[in-house]
Amino acid sequence: MERNHHLHRQLANLRQSFFDQGYLDEQLIQLEELQDDANPNFVEEVVTLFYKDSARLIHSIDQALEKNPLDFAKLDSHMHQFQGSNSSIGAKKVKTECTQFREYCRAGNVEGCKRTFQQLKREYALLKTKLEAYFEVA
Repeated sequence: MERNHHLHRQLANLRQSFFDQGYLDEQLIQLEELQDDANPNFVEEVVTLFYKDSARLIHSIDQALEKNPLDFAKLDSHMHQFQGSNSSIGAKKVKTECTQFREYCRAGNVEGCKRTFQQLKREYALLKTKLEAYFEVA
């Protein structure tokens, strides 16, 4: 029983660290409130769908960044979709990078777009690793 309590406390601390470190916002809490006995894995399923959809969008953005000249309207459209997906799970740091990327698109700043996209992919990968570890234990 003590071991189970200790594991539950560790899990709660890990979850809280996502908020404390700015990786997630209150949207995740709203998703958790929708989870119930009828659908006990709801949050994990939403996050899994998010990552499947995100992989497609990241690939589209990568391809669009290879074009010369860049189609900023297309890039902004892809990033708008990606930003919305991130909002759905509360991926706060990734959303911030999405906003910056879109500002660079509107300004026609090629280097800004490329640099921000690299940072966005790092934040995305880090969050994915953290969430995978969390759901593995949960």
